[in-house]
Amino acid sequence: MKSSIRIGVIGVGHLGQHHARIYANMDGVRLVGVCDQDAERGRKIAEERGVPYFPTSKALLSLVDAVSVAVPTSSHFEVVSTCLRQGCHVLVEKPITTHVSEGEELVELAKSMGKVLHVGHVERFNPIVEVVRPLIHRPGFIECHRLSPFQPRGTDVDVVRDLMIHDLDLLLSLGLGRIQEIDARGLPVLTDFPDVANVRMVFEEGCVATLTASRISTGRLRKIRIFQPERYISVDFGSKEATVTTRKKVQGGGADVQSQLVKAKDGDALTRELTCFVQTIKKNEMVSGVTGEEGVEALRVASTVGLLIQQHMEPGQDYV
Repeated sequence: MKSSIRIGVIGVGHLGQHHARIYANMDGVRLVGVCDQDAERGRKIAEERGVPYFPTSKALLSLVDAVSVAVPTSSHFEVVSTCLRQGCHVLVEKPITTHVSEGEELVELAKSMGKVLHVGHVERFNPIVEVVRPLIHRPGFIECHRLSPFQPRGTDVDVVRDLMIHDLDLLLSLGLGRIQEIDARGLPVLTDFPDVANVRMVFEEGCVATLTASRISTGRLRKIRIFQPERYISVDFGSKEATVTTRKKVQGGGADVQSQLVKAKDGDALTRELTCFVQTIKKNEMVSGVTGEEGVEALRVASTVGLLIQQHMEPGQDYV
């Protein structure tokens, strides 16, 4: 692989524009161009980054080694499969696809083409996750809350695939074992899909997790609380801080409780994610990125949650 990776960005809306910005300033990378169906938007971002705008992906794909795909979820399968068949490494924003079978097909296609396929579960790269992960041992109970004000983007899927999937992916990465039980409820409010959802999961290692996600809240909240023997960890993904409360045994058989505020070092999660993607391509080996297989597993759980929600919805409210 060339020392300088040639990269393009397909879809430069809310997220894709930041992919283009980061690549344009990344060492060892040359941003070749951007593509977007919205010509005015595409030309604007291209001009900002000093690169050409491509109205379709065909011409762009012939000039690059890799691409970031940040189009609506409903178009992921078509766009990513085209990129892989053209011989490009791909980082696709989460969820990997709308349907599990499509995600599995992309994973097999990437393998057959010998290309890297990463999925943009960016919360994995939040610096505070790196800080607290070594502190997590045999958790018994986990609470996840992910709330956001309403925005039209992302509404081609339910809130589970849109927001909650971040927390599902994190839970799956903690080594809690297989999921043994799932119960879920949700409700469409402002879209045709559930906009608020609550899930309870039981893992084979004994941990019970509850997750709440809403995209119709008045404010933002991205927190996870982890309860385990002699330690409680409260993580705020937004501020990149965590409060770690630990039980300390004292002489005489008593106990003392100590709390410590832990702050992560400065670091942008998306920059870390894209850097990992580039390093994986250059080294031709996995560098802690979220693989296509992991993206499919997160989607598989999200899809199960979606089906359970549908089972409890009123007749005539089908959405899956």
